[in-house]
Amino acid sequence: MPPSSDLQNRAINAIRFLAADAIQAANSGHPGMPMGAAAMAYVLWTRHLRHNPRNPKWSDRDRFVLSGGHGSALLYSLLHLTGYDLSMEDLKNFRQWGSITPGHPEYGLTPGVEVTTGPLGQGFGNAVGMAMAEAHLAAVFNRRKHEIVDHYTYAIVTDGDMMEGIASEAASLAGHLQLGKIVILYDDNRISIDGGTDVAFTENVGARFEAYGWHIQHINDGNDVNAIDKAIEKAKKDSRPSLILCRTHIGYGAPSKQDTAAAHGSPLGDEELDGAKKNLGWPTEPRFHVPDDVLEHFREAVKRGAEIETEWKSRLNDYRTAHPDLAEELERRMAGKLPDGWDTGLVSFPADSKGLATRASSGKVINALAPHLPELVGGSADLTGSNKTWIDGSDSFQAECPENRNIFFGVREHAMGAAVNGMVAHGGLRPYSGTFLVFADYMRPPIRISALSKHPSIWLFTHDSIGLGEDGPTHQPIEHLASLRAIPGLQVIRPADANEVVEAWRIAILRKDGPTLLSLTRQNVPTLDRGVFNSADGLARGAYILRDIGKGDPQVILMASGSEVELIIAAGEQLASEGVVVRLVSFPCWELFENQDEGYRESVLPTRVGAKLAVEAGVSQGWERWVGDQGGIISIDRFGASAPANILFAKYGFSVENVVKQARRLISH
Repeated sequence: MPPSSDLQNRAINAIRFLAADAIQAANSGHPGMPMGAAAMAYVLWTRHLRHNPRNPKWSDRDRFVLSGGHGSALLYSLLHLTGYDLSMEDLKNFRQWGSITPGHPEYGLTPGVEVTTGPLGQGFGNAVGMAMAEAHLAAVFNRRKHEIVDHYTYAIVTDGDMMEGIASEAASLAGHLQLGKIVILYDDNRISIDGGTDVAFTENVGARFEAYGWHIQHINDGNDVNAIDKAIEKAKKDSRPSLILCRTHIGYGAPSKQDTAAAHGSPLGDEELDGAKKNLGWPTEPRFHVPDDVLEHFREAVKRGAEIETEWKSRLNDYRTAHPDLAEELERRMAGKLPDGWDTGLVSFPADSKGLATRASSGKVINALAPHLPELVGGSADLTGSNKTWIDGSDSFQAECPENRNIFFGVREHAMGAAVNGMVAHGGLRPYSGTFLVFADYMRPPIRISALSKHPSIWLFTHDSIGLGEDGPTHQPIEHLASLRAIPGLQVIRPADANEVVEAWRIAILRKDGPTLLSLTRQNVPTLDRGVFNSADGLARGAYILRDIGKGDPQVILMASGSEVELIIAAGEQLASEGVVVRLVSFPCWELFENQDEGYRESVLPTRVGAKLAVEAGVSQGWERWVGDQGGIISIDRFGASAPANILFAKYGFSVENVVKQARRLISH
């Protein structure tokens, strides 16, 4: 029997005022969005969302993304009311030290939070990635009469999300791919921090999304639960991605702050909050009030969720009987376990003085991994041939064939990054993305979110220095390595040759607690003779001794990453021919080296050797730590220029002669 109108209204008010009370208690937060969007959230969570509060990681659950993460109190109220492991005390500790109810939702911290949202539009892009993952896995695993992967991705988005360019990119991609399992509810309250959105945002959002290929519906009253319910039902039956524009009122019920910017980002204040409660027939005391029958109504989600999951498990058992190999593979992937022999295709590259670009060796490694690691999927932002991201033997992921593993993201770096994080959060895939290193500026928010969320996203960036040549300073990354290394938890690996690329990919695949970024060359670099130089598996420790030339303590240590390693090798050999004892160090990953014990770090870069020279085609920032007070750095602390790569390297001091000169200077001091 459906709940009475009175019970529904009180349930919606419980959502509103739990959120508002939490914000008031914290004296910090955004009450307007939870109060205005409570009705649409109620309908979605009680009538449509297939989830199990007692098993938030059930693999075939519907996914819910609150893209407007500033409205986090809305999500926390829903999680508490429907029976997740989030207590009333947790609500009362909103935004406080050590709580699991932070200012914006954080993946991995709060049960039921699917993704970290905060930067507006990221959640929208995550939701598109989740829908891509569902479409791919359904195409790979579902069989006739066995729809074992069958769930929706829902999101509530805000005016701010719609203004951000990433949402446009993600919506365009979703429309092209016809992701019919994504339903977006737009909290169209027309208020932003600066006031009414009409000061900057007057477009027809519905028409924009219709042009993207979305199914569009309008609801004039965002508190009309039946209209919202019918719209969601209609959206689920359409083969296109769906946008439901719900006209809502920010700070709904507040006597003087409803429909004003004052309700957006600050607590209402005791008087205004009490006024809102009186207007909507809610008791002013006690705070955090939830009537027993309202809580009982919401907690029906626990029983319903258990029943839904049990029914799915029954279907899974039937599927396992009919398709045992597929069932085992699906369960392995969703559990995040690597298959036996996943790295059997990884072989050593033979020594080669001509060598190949590390972007090219990365492409070869991808194709060595792909047959043994079927969850590996990815693509580029319209640079597939340049980034070498194509998986041979598969075609491209398209609306009619989502089982394919190659993704054409188009020139949409922002959306690409967010979608990759969404695919990781969904589970069952190991996605990667590729573009030029200079465009990491476009992807910094999702890269940062991947580190914050501890997502094992894989970021491939090629053309990683002035070595790309004639395209000039607009395309030559100078400061990018330093800025990316500054992100806590991000492993930035700049491999020196093909065998270091193999080890970098091994590290990336094995990592489960954070992202890995590979910085790769456009130009060829020699494949080192590992009979002369130490094994590339030293990369796993971040920096390692390539070779000591001469007997006794080194007089100078030359260290470099990536394409500059061949330069220090040539310079080291020249110095050694003059009788200098030289240590050559490949230094592909600062973070991995930082994680080693002090004894190992000292064994590679002993403090007793003052003459340390770092060589890298980027800004010097950060290398001071590794060379010490008596060391030196050959770097580029200005923008590049348009010219062939060999000329640029010579002009910027990346020559054997200059490395030798600077090494001699350090030794003499």
